[in-house]
Amino acid sequence: MLTDAALVIIAGIGCAVVYHLHVHAEVAKINQYAAGSLLVALNFVLLTTVQHGYRIKTITNLLRSFRLTVSTWTGLFGALLAIAFTMKVSEEFSRATTISFYLLGLAMLLAWKTVAARAIARGLRSGAFANSPAVMIAEFGLPASSNAIQDLAQHGYRLRRIMEIRSNELASPLLLSAIASRLDELVGYARENRIEHVFLLMSWNRQHAIDSILDALKILPVPVHLVPDAHAARFLRHPLQSTGNTWTAELRRAPLSWKERTVKRTLDLLGAGLALIVFTPVMLMTALLIKLTSRGPVFFRQTRNGFNGRAFKIIKFRTMRVLEDGPTVRQAEKDDPRVTRIGRWLRKTSIDELPQLFNVLNGDMSLVGPRPHATAHNTKYEQIIGNYAFRHHVKPGITGWAQVNGYRGETRAIELMEKRVEHDLWYVNNWSLRLDVWILARTAILTLFKPSAY
Repeated sequence: MLTDAALVIIAGIGCAVVYHLHVHAEVAKINQYAAGSLLVALNFVLLTTVQHGYRIKTITNLLRSFRLTVSTWTGLFGALLAIAFTMKVSEEFSRATTISFYLLGLAMLLAWKTVAARAIARGLRSGAFANSPAVMIAEFGLPASSNAIQDLAQHGYRLRRIMEIRSNELASPLLLSAIASRLDELVGYARENRIEHVFLLMSWNRQHAIDSILDALKILPVPVHLVPDAHAARFLRHPLQSTGNTWTAELRRAPLSWKERTVKRTLDLLGAGLALIVFTPVMLMTALLIKLTSRGPVFFRQTRNGFNGRAFKIIKFRTMRVLEDGPTVRQAEKDDPRVTRIGRWLRKTSIDELPQLFNVLNGDMSLVGPRPHATAHNTKYEQIIGNYAFRHHVKPGITGWAQVNGYRGETRAIELMEKRVEHDLWYVNNWSLRLDVWILARTAILTLFKPSAY
């Protein structure tokens, strides 16, 4: 916390000093910038604390720490700028200094988070700090095959002793009698060595054994933790949800909540509206070229499956001499003779996709999501690829996570479609506004510098 605050203050004052020396050849209003930097530092530390950003498990999770830092820093700057504008004090601060403060401060914080995460993780592994002594009672053979011991060590727990119990003993109704002497020895050891935690590592179907051991350990004033067995751990990796007095593991997330749908729809409307304004001249010119160079309509409409599998008509610029739509649809191939001369260029530059912006405005599609396939292909892949239908838990998109990772265009081998579906499912399970913006940015870069469609 102190380091975060110090870095923010240094960045704020440093940017002000450098800017004024460079522009005015003198340092002015330094007290004002120092006070502003202190205000930003205090608010950043408080907001990070409220979000549990200074807990060890957050600090050592670098990706989570980065996300928290970027969102808090950006949100804080946005809020403070809005307040300064409302109170008519924004003119007191140089815009160049403010922008450089935001960029330099964020860079310094992220660099520090990286160093801190690595140093703390290394310290936890070596036992340099957060060295909490513990003992474990385990089913025979499980400590050698479980990742639990290594994981506990990486998070500051030091297993001083492991007591293993054979399977036939755990299954015995006279368990406590069979292990009484060993259990008494372990309790004595825990008292003498000030053990702070006891971990139980055994199959969760050993309910009698777990209850018996827990009853025997009640004389120790320390917490007793039941480590998930291999079967339970697979499910407990998923988020835990409270449903009244019952806790459930969310094995598969539902379609986006109404708040998430509102955020995503807002991005779609703003993005599609802006894109139509920018690309209207291009679309008008494209329509004229299609009409002049080949017979047929300007637009190509085909039935696709959208959210919840509902059918809709996708709109694209016509790039072929055929208008296939029905139970049999052939994918476009390299050097496909069906593609018109102007159509080949439209597909390569992805200009043929622009009319889908109308699908977005209409609500059938989103800017980002799993790419919709022709109904004929959809039916085929649902039968041969597991979880394929899960793609329909969100609206299909003009671009998607699979496309920016190279899985775009023709899928001759079923393995390519499986990889595309794998990426689509990852997107559905990990959706965020930042992810959508990132995919849109990558799509723009790839379209400009690495066109690959045909």
